[in-house]
Amino acid sequence: MSIEARLTLSYPVTKKGPRTVFKFEVTLPSHGINVVTGPSGVGKTTFLRCLAGLTRAEGFVSVNDSVWQDGAFFLPTHRRPLGYVFQEGALFPHLTVKDNLRYGERRSARRSRNPRAVDLDRFVEILGIGHLMERKPGNLSGGERQRAALARALASKPEILFLDEPLSALDQERKNEIMPYLKSLKTLDIPIVYVCHSRDEIDTLAATVINMPAPGAPMEATARFAEGRAV
Repeated sequence: MSIEARLTLSYPVTKKGPRTVFKFEVTLPSHGINVVTGPSGVGKTTFLRCLAGLTRAEGFVSVNDSVWQDGAFFLPTHRRPLGYVFQEGALFPHLTVKDNLRYGERRSARRSRNPRAVDLDRFVEILGIGHLMERKPGNLSGGERQRAALARALASKPEILFLDEPLSALDQERKNEIMPYLKSLKTLDIPIVYVCHSRDEIDTLAATVINMPAPGAPMEATARFAEGRAV
């Protein structure tokens, strides 16, 4: 099983000006952390949004042999069994951490159950947020909000997890705080697509690196190895 994407996204820079065209074609393994990297402005976040269906591109997407879009067929985002963590976490500010997680669980109840789903209680413990359950996002640090957002994404029992530069809004101290929790994602039995441009994050987390070049050039996915073994 694998993740396959052959997508084209075209839109005008101005109403009468030239068009910007993104072409994404890549096959990724259905396990481990797949890090998408490249210079600013080449379309890393756009690629993630197209995979999730948040931005509609033309083409084909399948995840673990399940087709999400192909030609006229387009599975809307809310029906795709995915978890998504944005740069700012995007927790519901009026809900406690516990209720944010419950929202994620309700999403999973409306979809088919994932046999590879994570044990949420285990990851609440691993992510170190058990003592935060009654707090609202406004009373959390940046690192705590990102850990809670990650737990909410996992609560939806996703078949794939998308992380869009989850450390970019944090200072170095908070990045150091959350990195061990991100490393724990390597134990998940689901694929992860992780957008970043940090060499430290790539070296620490990536099993596969997708180098995204300037628009029009081919994408390259390279498996990383350590001592002759896949990371």
